[in-house]
Amino acid sequence: MESDRESFSPQRLFETIENHNTEMSRVLEHLVTSLATIRRESNANIERLERRFAEKNQEDERERKNREERRRGNRDACGESLDDRWAGGIHMEDRPRSMERPMSEPLGSPHSCRPYGQHVHEGRRRDERVNHEGFERGFGPHERGIRKPKIEFPTFGGGDPYEWLDKVEQYFHVYETPREEKVTLASYHLEGRANRWWRWLRNIYEKEGNYLGWTAFVQEFMNQWGPSPTINHHGQLAKLKQEGKVQVYIDEFRQLQIMVEGWSEEALLGTFVDGLKPWLSKEIKLKQPTHLQEAMRMVEILDQANILDRRTKDSTNRNLQPTKVQPAASSSKPHSAAASTSKQQPSHVKKLSREEVQEYIKKGLCFKCGAKWEKGHRCNPGQSYVLKIDSGSEEEVDDASTYSTSDEEDSTEDQPTSPLPKDAELSLHALTGIQRPSTMRMTAWIGKHEVSLLVDNSSSHNFINPGALQRVGLKGAATEPFEVKVASGERLKCQQIVKDVRLNIQGVRISADLHVLQLVGLDVVLGNAWLRGIGKVVTDYNTMTMEFRINGRKKMWTALNHKEALPCEANMIERLCRGGALCFAVVMTNHGVAAEGPQPQPPQVQELLAAHQGVLAMPTALPPKRAFDHSIRLKEEGKPINVPPYRYAHFQKGEIERQVEEMLKQGIIQPSTSPFSSPVLLVKKKDGSWRFCTDYRALNEATIKDRFPIPTVDEMLDELHGAKYFTKLDLRSGYHQIRMRDEDVHKTAFRTHSGHYEYLVMPFGLCNAPSTFQAAMNQVFKPHLRKFVIVFFDDILIYSKTLEEHMRHLDLVLHTLEEHHFFIKPSKCAFVQTELDYLGHVVSGDGVRVDTRKVEAMTDWPLPKDISALRGFLGLTGYYRRFVKGYGLIAKPLTAMLKKDGFAWTPAARQAFEDLKRAMTQTPVLALPDFNTPFQVFTDASNEGIGAVLAQNKRPIAFISKELGPQKKAWSTYARELLAVD
Repeated sequence: MESDRESFSPQRLFETIENHNTEMSRVLEHLVTSLATIRRESNANIERLERRFAEKNQEDERERKNREERRRGNRDACGESLDDRWAGGIHMEDRPRSMERPMSEPLGSPHSCRPYGQHVHEGRRRDERVNHEGFERGFGPHERGIRKPKIEFPTFGGGDPYEWLDKVEQYFHVYETPREEKVTLASYHLEGRANRWWRWLRNIYEKEGNYLGWTAFVQEFMNQWGPSPTINHHGQLAKLKQEGKVQVYIDEFRQLQIMVEGWSEEALLGTFVDGLKPWLSKEIKLKQPTHLQEAMRMVEILDQANILDRRTKDSTNRNLQPTKVQPAASSSKPHSAAASTSKQQPSHVKKLSREEVQEYIKKGLCFKCGAKWEKGHRCNPGQSYVLKIDSGSEEEVDDASTYSTSDEEDSTEDQPTSPLPKDAELSLHALTGIQRPSTMRMTAWIGKHEVSLLVDNSSSHNFINPGALQRVGLKGAATEPFEVKVASGERLKCQQIVKDVRLNIQGVRISADLHVLQLVGLDVVLGNAWLRGIGKVVTDYNTMTMEFRINGRKKMWTALNHKEALPCEANMIERLCRGGALCFAVVMTNHGVAAEGPQPQPPQVQELLAAHQGVLAMPTALPPKRAFDHSIRLKEEGKPINVPPYRYAHFQKGEIERQVEEMLKQGIIQPSTSPFSSPVLLVKKKDGSWRFCTDYRALNEATIKDRFPIPTVDEMLDELHGAKYFTKLDLRSGYHQIRMRDEDVHKTAFRTHSGHYEYLVMPFGLCNAPSTFQAAMNQVFKPHLRKFVIVFFDDILIYSKTLEEHMRHLDLVLHTLEEHHFFIKPSKCAFVQTELDYLGHVVSGDGVRVDTRKVEAMTDWPLPKDISALRGFLGLTGYYRRFVKGYGLIAKPLTAMLKKDGFAWTPAARQAFEDLKRAMTQTPVLALPDFNTPFQVFTDASNEGIGAVLAQNKRPIAFISKELGPQKKAWSTYARELLAVD
């Protein structure tokens, strides 16, 4: 027993530990020595390899120079031309070594068939490096083998880095550039800013002694010249729409597709099809392609078929209209032939291919009549032709390559007359004369009379006002009556037409058939009936110009400047109505939504906001990654949360699709392949619109809760003593300005009836989202909290004692927000106020009081029909209980109704309901506490409860009251009074 005690004595234990420590020290020392030896040997090996590599390069260089000298010597000795050498054959001593083969090797052997006569037994490999002329390095002209294509090395001075790197890699592949030469060759072709960046990068690597290989170069190059990581390519791809030609849309889609990762084939296919023009998207959906490439091919085929079909229809429509015109019968009507639509001769259509057009140009022939063309040439006056040039491309079709043989080149009166309209349409602003910023309105001349004219592609035909018709001295001819459908739904009857009206618009003379229709504020409308006849029209609404071609000559019209709306008095409106003007009643409805944009501010505030424009702007990209990005820690990380989607009413599916599409455009969600899934639902708002909600209850149940402290309103209001000036800032979609951590994005996935998506920003509904946001705000404003800033989630309050001090504080806060990439919503902000509402309270230099809007909500509260409604009423009034003396005693009958089976409206409960409403309308203005001044506490006790008033300088700061339980009601008066003090 004693021996065992000795063996386990503390002294023996210390000795054992000391021995182990000594042994471990020896092992560590041996390990360090071994590592040092390995490192020395590794460095020596590297040096040997570098020397061997340098010697090999020198040997190759010497061999190349020797070959060059031998070739020059041979050429000087022979003194014969290249043609003579080939004519006389190549002697054995002059043959390239690559063409040599063993004498024993027969001509028909497999080795003799190798390119350049190579064979297995050659002592060396041919140098495969290629010079910049496209020939193999080390070979003379007579030794040229298969020529490689000549490719110029691309230069880069800024632009598309992907395109440049792609071309560089192609160059390296074609010329088989060694890897160690790639950086040198690529950097040599950098220009301007790119070259300056390269010199800076090279100096950094040289100073640090690091080797810059090709992979590192590409990485550094893309970090500098590649797209910014804040650009949301996922959002750009999701909202990409076809606005022009199909091939342009496909190219843009492919370019964005390269820049995004994680999209499934199904998601890419759906996004591509949805972005097409509606008619094309519908056609592709009917064909149900399964792959993106298949859909792209279908789109190209359908688009080409549509072009050919349109070309065929246009050709048919032109051919249906007679184009052979008889000479004018009278000089008083030199262009009357175009107005004649009966008894015309068959058309003469002359078709030329593009090759024939070039032949005509070469021979100097007239396109119209085929005769020799020279200056002053005129075609035969007895007939007119239409020349149609066959075209095989969309661009050429759009150019409308049809020419008229009219002698007056600036007119279009020989164009085919449009048939009688069956479904005529007129836009609303063409009917009413309402002028908009996009209206192409201009002045025209009919003879010597000035008329106002509107070019409107929303109207199907051309129209003229009866008043204008009478003013210019023209008469309409009866036509078959038809109805014109106005955009407002109204139908107007048209019974007259004026054929071949000549208009002069900014020096361009045109002819058009005008239907007589009552217009307001306008004389003439040129619609699609005329626009289709002139072919391609390019309209620029920024410069308010439209360009087109007449007889191959480019013309341009400029619209009149848009006039701003002027105030209109009641008597003026009355006169307009009596004169037949069309009037509209606009009813303004106030939904309680503040107008977007900052309200008018004092000059000093305007200057301050102008200096911080960045914080007022709309976010255009994802928030940057920050230390407080939201994470979702699960109790069991390996167990995905997957809740099936809910069933929706049919009318809700369209709203869900619309809101999902909007979020994709904003870039806050992206298509997902996550194993996680939460359902979504729509909740109706008070204004009738729908709120998109994700039900994260199952995910929240599996999440480890964050216990970050959330401040109370009372605690924050206690900091405002002495403040006279206040500013309230509201963040724009605050939660969406916090990113999700990359590793937790997939956990936010939700599923709808049409797709699977995930949030890139912090969504609403996560249990730890409030804690994350409050922690972020506290971190951002840590130097200023409780000094002149208090923050409750996305509501930021700045308070100061003087105006000068407040402007400095406001500048600091705006700078802090801008520095951390947060954005405010100006329409919900209030700048430099002496009184403002904050979290349901109105704060000012006098103190704090209840917001009158909340008082109205409480007094208008209907009699609760169930416990939930009663809890809502008590929750709202209880929020302001510090303002009501004896709140607990007044509300006692109501709180008793919350007990099990206790909901019953007794007379006492009804009286308490009304008394509590009345008390909320009589709340005082409470003083803000000054913690440097003594407080006063006034207490009271009764048989039912206790109450107290906290005061300072004879002004109440807060009222406190509490109902007594059965046991405490039995206490003595002294005990109850002491309880109130306690």
